[in-house]
Amino acid sequence: QAQLVESGGGLVQPGGSLTLTCVASRIAFSINTINWYRQAPGNERELVASIAPSSSTSYSDSVKGRFAIYRDHTKDTVWLQMSSLKPDDTAMYYCNDRLYGTWGHGTQVTVSS
Repeated sequence: QAQLVESGGGLVQPGGSLTLTCVASRIAFSINTINWYRQAPGNERELVASIAPSSSTSYSDSVKGRFAIYRDHTKDTVWLQMSSLKPDDTAMYYCNDRLYGTWGHGTQVTVSS
């Protein structure tokens, strides 16, 4: 069955950097758009970044200029590189695919001093 597995979350100080990884399997990766969402306690799930099969990208206004999403078709993997992190970036981060609607279990990012 289709599967997405996230990793790379952790505790980081404000202003720091972190890179999240999403490894995909059985989701037709080469023709599928992959999204990163996040959800903080008490908030709705928010779309953070997307990358199309062509590697065209889009970002939410809240992360534009600080986050970068990229993919490797040979590894069926998508990364979310996060820099200049703020406490407001604290959330559970989820990987999702557009074609099948598959979700990973998430990885926690906490930005705190």
